[in-house]
Amino acid sequence: MGISAEQRRRWRRYWDRQTHGYDRQMRLMDRVLFKDTRRWVCRRASGRVLEVAVGSGLNLEHYPVQVTFTGIDLSPAMLELARRRAAELGWGVNLRVGDAEALEFDDASFDTVVCTFSLCAIPDHRWAVAEMVRVLRPGGQLLLADHVASTHAVVRAGQRLAELVSIPLGGEHFRRRPIEMVTATGLRIEDHDRFGLGIVERLTARKPTS
Repeated sequence: MGISAEQRRRWRRYWDRQTHGYDRQMRLMDRVLFKDTRRWVCRRASGRVLEVAVGSGLNLEHYPVQVTFTGIDLSPAMLELARRRAAELGWGVNLRVGDAEALEFDDASFDTVVCTFSLCAIPDHRWAVAEMVRVLRPGGQLLLADHVASTHAVVRAGQRLAELVSIPLGGEHFRRRPIEMVTATGLRIEDHDRFGLGIVERLTARKPTS
């Protein structure tokens, strides 16, 4: 993990400042690009669920009511939005400030781990995936969705240009492929979908039982 404490504080302040327009921006992206991805991911969750980088809680309405839910995020301001959303839904959840690269949970603590549209902005995304796998019980499922490197060369070139601004500003990457890290950890991909010029990728993966 090569990110300095000062960089991490700067990115926390950056995401705290995004709270006012974040929901509106993400709702637009859901309609235009991400489509039904939040529901596609969250309806598969079961048991003890951890959502990493829960943000403002836009996924909360899509989870089965039977799950026991914990969510962490680097931004206290985002978590306050998530708490309000959970209260509106009448759902008791455990929300806390946390770092995706150093999850404060024991090994094998959760049946399902979820992360949507966030690995793109986590500084050491490889370490974050390793942490998600660590806290997942044997036989548990990892559910991920993100915007990734497009399958079209022209779009990828545009993504590369966008990163010249987005990475220094808020640590936002457009060309990562979480599925590569997931398979490298030894998890088995059970379902996989990619669409929108290859920009949106979603998957379910299972942790081996041994």
